[in-house]
Amino acid sequence: MLYKKTALRLAAPVAVLALALTACGGGDDEKGSSGKSKDKPAAADKAKAKPESGGELGTGESATGKVEEGDAPVTYEITAQKVDVGTEADTKKMGVDPKKAKGLVPAIAHVKFTHKSGAALKETPDANDGTRIFADGRRGTLVIGASEDAPGCEDTYSLKGWKQGESHVLCETYLIPKDAKDLEVQWSEEDGEPFIWKFAATK
Repeated sequence: MLYKKTALRLAAPVAVLALALTACGGGDDEKGSSGKSKDKPAAADKAKAKPESGGELGTGESATGKVEEGDAPVTYEITAQKVDVGTEADTKKMGVDPKKAKGLVPAIAHVKFTHKSGAALKETPDANDGTRIFADGRRGTLVIGASEDAPGCEDTYSLKGWKQGESHVLCETYLIPKDAKDLEVQWSEEDGEPFIWKFAATK
């Protein structure tokens, strides 16, 4: 799995910044939140609806990826549906230090996962751990525990027993510059190249 969020969520009563805020403009912006290669992946041929090893997809197109859920691999079909962008007032409501979050707004990625093959999940899913948001080419700052109550987002703690054929929409919240124009939702397997969906930043 890319990183485990459960312990942090249980320990924090409010949203927690999981990455240094300098990630929004720092030198490691080409590096994913899991510490993967800094090499920026080349865009895949757009004619491929489901590239097998990462690449750019069109709106509504899906990718297929594997995740180690507990001690068993599960294959998912993954589709980034949209990104909801909030305001600086929304950032304040999340309990983030206003000095560190000045000029930043929340962006919530909605990603649909369909369990295609593998055993039913015995624990909360790790499928969404591979999700990241980039704004104008720079990786945003992950905010842990900020998506569970967002409209259209499902609580991962209620998904034990997720079995083949079921689909769920999981969300991740990142802080991005308020004037960002172009957004990317990226998802990747552990040590894999990311699949990329592009969206315009609309509020």
